[in-house]
Amino acid sequence: MEPKTKFAICVKNEDYPASLQLWKVYRVLEDEKAESRKLIRIIDESGEDYLFSASYFVPVELPKAAETALLAMA
Repeated sequence: MEPKTKFAICVKNEDYPASLQLWKVYRVLEDEKAESRKLIRIIDESGEDYLFSASYFVPVELPKAAETALLAMA
C-alpha cells in the first residue's frame, strides 16, 4: 500500500511571508525526525521542501478529487 499524501493549511506566516501564503493548502512530506522537533516539512512557494514550525499549519484531509488536482499542479 502506498503512503497517503498529506496536506496542511497555512494559518500563520509572520516570519515567512515570501515562502508561505496564509490559508493556502500545502503538501506535507513525511519527516519523522522533524516531527519529533515539532517541525513540518512543506513544499513551499519556491517548489522546494523546507522545515517550518508545525504551529504554522493545520493538517487537513481532502476529498480524493481535490488531492488529485493539487498533485497534478505540482
